[in-house]
Amino acid sequence: MARPLLRRGDTGPAVADVRERLVRLSLLAPAPDASASAEFDADVEHAVRTFQQSRGIPVDGVIGPQTFRHLEEARWALGDRVLAYTPGHLIAGDDVLDLQRRLTRMGFDCGRPDGIFGPLTDSSLREFQRNVGVEPDGIFGFTTYWALERLTRTVGEADSTAVRERLSMDSRRSGVADKVIVLDPGGADADEQFAAAEAQILADVCSRIEGRLAALGTQVLLTRKPTPELVAEGDRADFANDTGADLVLSLHVERVALPGANGVATFYYGSPQGGSHSVSGRIAAELLQEEICQRTDLTDCRSHARTWDLLRITRMPAVWLELGYLSHPGDAARLSDPRFRDAIAEAVTSAVVTFFSPLPSPTTG
Repeated sequence: MARPLLRRGDTGPAVADVRERLVRLSLLAPAPDASASAEFDADVEHAVRTFQQSRGIPVDGVIGPQTFRHLEEARWALGDRVLAYTPGHLIAGDDVLDLQRRLTRMGFDCGRPDGIFGPLTDSSLREFQRNVGVEPDGIFGFTTYWALERLTRTVGEADSTAVRERLSMDSRRSGVADKVIVLDPGGADADEQFAAAEAQILADVCSRIEGRLAALGTQVLLTRKPTPELVAEGDRADFANDTGADLVLSLHVERVALPGANGVATFYYGSPQGGSHSVSGRIAAELLQEEICQRTDLTDCRSHARTWDLLRITRMPAVWLELGYLSHPGDAARLSDPRFRDAIAEAVTSAVVTFFSPLPSPTTG
């Protein structure tokens, strides 16, 4: 059951719990008295926004399911609890992310560090345990923790994740034919004013992209039918993982209270503060951004790293595309034009073809 939204003006035990978590993270000063400890005031809203920005999730000052989940994950430091792979109920947290980064620096393949204890993390932990003479049970407890602590003090900061991901990407560059592309018509959030219009636009854009890619021999799947109803990001990511897709494209049309906001932006998995990120996701995002900006007159809002659930949970390259703002008169007029939507579809198709194109053979002198 989804956790209810908490926002400025709310009071009660749930708010007190959020305040306590923010205090532990040094983002909020303790309440001056007992009555204030359960109030969602301006200071709490500011702390929530700061936390959201630091985690690369939507910055709205509201505690929804995604923000609360990140607050829960942020409470754990490596060694605070026992970690293990539990199919159907994966452990997630900052301690898992720390473990993945340490194992990766030592050459054990955890895949992309994402803070989720999945099968790759389990296998790399067991390999580490075998190498240090610990029972390879895949359980990160006291004995394994201290073995890791002793070794990581002597290991540098080199990260082999990017190298592995580039090698994996090169192996996929055999052309777009026979690839599986998942299109994710996103949107349909709390703003009901534009939800129906967004669903119609995304349905048309997805149909145009699907037609072009199918003609090239690509299998195109949709995470859901484009409708105004909301479907959780995690469910859409699970669909992509279950299909074994080669690339995920999540398409959105924005709407915000700022009337001047306009343009196109693309997003890939990674922290806005830098560090490890999806190398192939970034390449795909930048290709899409470039193609759309070359073929349309949308403002170039560039490519950015984010840790949104859909980007984080998918195990293949994934890109989140914001194709304009229905809240901006210029963008809204463009998006209502079928010829403009066709240009977007052509740009997306061209970027996907380039992404999967074989690398040029080195020339000999």
